[in-house]
Amino acid sequence: MTSSAALGLPGGDAATVAAGEGAVPVAARGHADGGGPVHGLGPEWRPGPDGLLFRRAARVILLDEDDRVLLMRGHDVDQPERSWWFTVGGGIDDGEDSRTAALRELREETGIVLDPAALQGPVLTRSAIFDFFAQHCRQDEDLYLARVRSTDVGELSREGWTELEAGVLDELRWWPLDELAAVEIEVFPVGLAALVQDLAAGWDGTVRHLGLAHEH
Repeated sequence: MTSSAALGLPGGDAATVAAGEGAVPVAARGHADGGGPVHGLGPEWRPGPDGLLFRRAARVILLDEDDRVLLMRGHDVDQPERSWWFTVGGGIDDGEDSRTAALRELREETGIVLDPAALQGPVLTRSAIFDFFAQHCRQDEDLYLARVRSTDVGELSREGWTELEAGVLDELRWWPLDELAAVEIEVFPVGLAALVQDLAAGWDGTVRHLGLAHEH
């Protein structure tokens, strides 16, 4: 994502950073020179053994002191009328482990820099098959848990966004878990509010495997 502007960290009633005037509407990375894979997704997406475009990804379940979770809302350019909420994170680059990727993605997508020791997990793993950029894709994810104090975070920055990410990210929001559980819009992974509620009480060191989800 590339812009020098910043999105203010929501607090109180302003719990949302929405795509309005000056806001930048999360997708895949392409080559900086404008060239890239013919499928339109980033170079980390490669054909898997099942024929689907595949990548490994790392995500962060980020909680504040009030047990609100930071989520992103995005859409597919081919389905602009449909959007969904999801955790901060993205693809693992060549040579990275998932923990390093999770920290990098958090920094790039929000400007939040965490000490690696603050990241717990992975606490969850999952796989998902979905359509994006007119492609049928499969993604394997490691999800980590971290806590911050909203007063220590400062502003949420979009300086690390790619142009593609800027085109499909609509909103960032700190969600109270009771509100997230009641929302009608799609949230991934399914049942995230309940999963986070369990983790908010403290992680017991067990990695929970959520299996394969078909998300269409």
